[in-house]
Order: sequence, then C-alpha cells, then structure tokens
Amino acid sequence: MQSLPLLSHYLQQAQAKLPAAIWHYLQADAGDGHQLHANALAWQAQKLMPRPLQQLHNASTACEMFGERWAHPILLAPVAYQKLFHDDGEIGTAVACNAQQGQMMVSSLASQTIEHIIQQAQQPLWFQLYWQGDRARTLPLLEKALASGASAIVFTVDAPVKQSLMDLPEGVSAVNLAQALAPLPIAPGQSTVFDGWMSQAPTWEDVHWLRQQVTVPLLLKGLMHVDDAKRAVDAGCEGIVVSNHGGRVLDNTPTVTAVLPQIVTAVGGQCKILVDSGIRSGQDAFKALAMGADAVCIGRPYIWGLATEGAMGVAKVIRWMRDELEMTMALTGASSLQDIRQLALYQS
Repeated sequence: MQSLPLLSHYLQQAQAKLPAAIWHYLQADAGDGHQLHANALAWQAQKLMPRPLQQLHNASTACEMFGERWAHPILLAPVAYQKLFHDDGEIGTAVACNAQQGQMMVSSLASQTIEHIIQQAQQPLWFQLYWQGDRARTLPLLEKALASGASAIVFTVDAPVKQSLMDLPEGVSAVNLAQALAPLPIAPGQSTVFDGWMSQAPTWEDVHWLRQQVTVPLLLKGLMHVDDAKRAVDAGCEGIVVSNHGGRVLDNTPTVTAVLPQIVTAVGGQCKILVDSGIRSGQDAFKALAMGADAVCIGRPYIWGLATEGAMGVAKVIRWMRDELEMTMALTGASSLQDIRQLALYQS
C-alpha cells in the first residue's frame, strides 16, 4: 500500500485549483526550497526491518494523551487562513478530524472563529497560540481559546512574530485576533529586526508567565535543541513539538530526524514529544514513533486534500495515512504504538 499516489493526486489537484499566489503561500519555504525537500527526504532515508509471522493481538493505532483518546496518533498541525484553500475552511477540517477520531490544532490565524470551529467539531480541540507582542495582548486571545473549549495550548515559539506572507483576499482574515500585530516605529539608525519585530518577541520568562495562565496542558512548538527541550520541561510544559516549521521560518536547519533521538533521550518520559516537518505518509509516522515520538503532526498534506475536496479530502488524507500506518505495523510485527517504540529502526 502506497500513500504517494493519493497525496500526489491531491497535491496536483490543489495546485491546479488554487490561484498561484495562494499556492505559493502554502508551499513557501524560507529559502530556496532545500529545507522543504530535506525534511521529507530525511524520513524516507530511515529504513524499517520487516518482521513476518508475528501474532498481532488486538492490534490498534489508538493513542492516549492528556486524558484524551484518539483512534490514531496523526494530528493536524495548525495552518493559517484555511478559507484561502476552500470555503469549508477550518470548520471543514475540524469536522473531518472528528469523523476520523483524531485531534486538530487550530491556528491563532484561523479564518473562522475558534468557538464556531470547536462547536462544529463537536469535540474539544487544541489551540495554537502565537505571541501577540506582549502579555496584555496575548492574554485575551488565550482566554478566548480556553473559554471556547480548547483542551490544550500549543505555543509556537520558532516564529516569534508571525505575519501574513501575502495580501489576503477580501473575506479572509485572522478573525480571532483583536488587531494585526505591526512592528514598532523605528528611529533612524535602529534595526527593523532587533529594535522592531524582535522587541515584541516572547522570552523564556513569558513562557513561565504563560504556564501560570494556562489551565490545560501547555506544549511548546518549534523546539530543535536539546537544551531548549529540557528548559521546556523545567518550565512545567506538558509537551513539546519538535519542528523546524516545515522549513517556512529558517532555512538550512537540521531535520527533525537528526535531533529527535537526542531530545527523546534527554526528556523522554518527562513530557509528551510530538513531531512535524516533512511527515508525508503512515510510514513516516511509524518511523517517528519508533524514534520515540508520542504522536506526529501533518500540515500541507491535509491542506492539499482540503483544497481538492473540502472536508472530505481532509478525511481521506487522514484515513489513508492511518491505513498505511496500520500496514506498516502489520509488516513489522507491531500490535500497538507501544510495540513500535520497541522495534529497531535501521538507517541507510
């Protein structure tokens, strides 16, 4: 069973359907595209050992985390402005997520209201939080998400100041934000980066403050360094998402596969470890779990499905990747996600 034909079909259909500017925004890489391809190739380079003749007792891809139980460990990563890609928007994605018994992270830059998305999902969802320049502006957004039923907060820290990389069409905006974050005025001789945007970026002190405000599990998304992962645990975070933002923020970073083993060794068991960046198949998900991750997140693939067939396309992508995960488990003798972590992973 191969996932490539389905995803390749959706990729091609999405590119054909979307205006060029929107397609470029979705596929954008921080550099020349090297990181985007490196992420996917790094997962493919990991090799698996077949284990035939194994008895699979009550085999299942069920995943439990923070008191929630899902049918599989394939989460939907936060993607901004989903109405850019289909009129169903985030609500369509949320409905598909529920239908496939999974979990979704709603972006701070969602194009539909968080309360309406969760209401239509008919289940609690996770909320991905971008820092809003200071604590006074961040707190109302956090409180809005919690009041709407967010069951976890995923604080993205590798894109300290997030702004749209394109001119949004009429009818699409970050409706959950009070106002767009703008750079501070720069005096002559000052740096636009250091004195402007970065003066509004969060710090570890803000993480500690946020931990005090959040009444649900808090995860930090965008960590790649072992010391940062340890520091997140020390700050009381219940989880981390090992990620290079799919190559969208900083080009020429290590791939997740290069840093995940060290992070698992350093903090494994003290917090949940999720990964994203380049996950393109159920086999990739299996490999991440075998390397110590508790779950994986996908981004662009489900948006390709959304752009092509709306909510139905998202559901098909999730189901296809779960099917491939199940097939990989069957061929390697793993009955559960716990079994996967006991298997040897071979790298070429």
